[in-house]
Amino acid sequence: MTDLPTTRIDLKGVLSASAPTVAKEDHSEGMSYLQSVPRRLVTLYLPLLIIVVVLLFPFYWMALTAVKPDAQLLDMETYNPFWTWEPTFKHFYKLLFESYYPRWLWNTMYVAVGATILSIIASVLAAYAIVRLRYKGANLVGGLIFLAYLVPPSILFIPLATVVFQYGLFDSPLALILTYPTILIPFSTWLLMGYFKTIPFELEECALIDGASRWQILIKIVLPLAIPGLISAFIFCFTLCWNEFIYALTFLQSTSNKTVPVAIVNEFVDGDVYRWGSLMAGALAGSLPLVILYAFFVEHYVSAMTGAVKE
Repeated sequence: MTDLPTTRIDLKGVLSASAPTVAKEDHSEGMSYLQSVPRRLVTLYLPLLIIVVVLLFPFYWMALTAVKPDAQLLDMETYNPFWTWEPTFKHFYKLLFESYYPRWLWNTMYVAVGATILSIIASVLAAYAIVRLRYKGANLVGGLIFLAYLVPPSILFIPLATVVFQYGLFDSPLALILTYPTILIPFSTWLLMGYFKTIPFELEECALIDGASRWQILIKIVLPLAIPGLISAFIFCFTLCWNEFIYALTFLQSTSNKTVPVAIVNEFVDGDVYRWGSLMAGALAGSLPLVILYAFFVEHYVSAMTGAVKE
């Protein structure tokens, strides 16, 4: 009988002695590979450097070409193609004061904002109806809406051109405002559907018990909680409208009514002569609004995309 307590004490001692050892080993193994400089250089810094160079080099080349003199743009053997010691703003001056570029920029902004607002309103109503209003075939309707996004715009612009011409909207920015939602609403609806599913339905049930209507629930509860998703859909629609080329090339003909992507290609290319300085200056100035937009709202964009993908 006297041996039993001794055995228990020994077991407790072994357990108490081994527990700190195991914890110490787990802690030491944690993320020790990050402490190795050569391994961190290969697994972290080198891939990041490659990604940054690949993503930023086109913008660097665009900015460099926009400030190079004409002689250096054509003679790559005499001058360094990756740098210039004689920058000039002649191309920007011609762009802003000797062309319709301010008007083109305004047309692009007007079309992008108008088409984006129409698309967001339609997408919010469609996404909320599919997700929250229970009716037969709601999931099928949501799938068909997303499949509509997969239809190439190069197929749709042919019948849309006939419709635009018959309604007397040809060569008018209003034609783009009314046709761009055909390629914006499907994806925006799918994105907002995924984000609306992350909002607890119990909030709406409580509002219904208190006597709120569906419209009040949408305006006062769902939309304030879905602001990141709305920002994400807005950025997507605005970017696609800003960079769209096929519809703008088909529906707009007058020089003063063109948007930036079409105008800089048509007006700064004379046959087989490319005015690279003006082309790159126009592309650089046209990309700045999008850069500013992404810089302010990139966190909301990523969070909303993550919520939509989860669903």
